[in-house]
Amino acid sequence: MSTTDWLGYAAAALTTLSFVPQAWHTFQTRDVSGISLGMYSAFTLGVLLWLVYGVMLGAWPVIVANLITLALAACILTMKIVLGRRDP
Repeated sequence: MSTTDWLGYAAAALTTLSFVPQAWHTFQTRDVSGISLGMYSAFTLGVLLWLVYGVMLGAWPVIVANLITLALAACILTMKIVLGRRDP
């Protein structure tokens, strides 16, 4: 693997792993009151576009990181939509 690949995987791991604690907290508490629907919608769409970009380039660090982040973000967005309706 090249230095560029290692750099990509390191960046992908750090950015994806930094997202996990917030996702875990949201899954555990089911508290979505502090989550902006607009922001999470834009974020999830952006991650989807990064994933498509990575697929088009065949860039595995981009693909793997954004696939994991997309799954987590989509779950949180779904929770915000479903559970957010219950917020007063």
